[in-house]
Amino acid sequence: MSERERVEQEEIFSQVLRAGRRTYFFDVRSTKADDYYLTVTESKKFTHDDGSFHYQKHKIYLYKEDFSDFKEMLNKATDFIVNEKGSEVISERHQKDYKKEEETTGEEQEVASAESFTDVSFDDI
Repeated sequence: MSERERVEQEEIFSQVLRAGRRTYFFDVRSTKADDYYLTVTESKKFTHDDGSFHYQKHKIYLYKEDFSDFKEMLNKATDFIVNEKGSEVISERHQKDYKKEEETTGEEQEVASAESFTDVSFDDI
């Protein structure tokens, strides 16, 4: 089998879910016996201080014999989360207007420092 035929065989079906700096790939692939299985890949982009970046990937393989149980467990887990915590995202990392207390600008820090001093009269100097 040529490289092109092998790649075409692997590219049976694919979907992409972009979620912030994470991307999920759902790819249907073929086994050597020409049966199908699913790979789910999570890819996270990490940017370095110098502007360069790299991707960290995690992959799981799901075979047909596990689909039913996997779907059932996924549904139970997601239902549990929504029932316990609701569907609103409460992670500080995902709140667009979230600002940590220690994350103040230099100007805000100067104002805060200036406000902490008492009035000083330089007439006595």
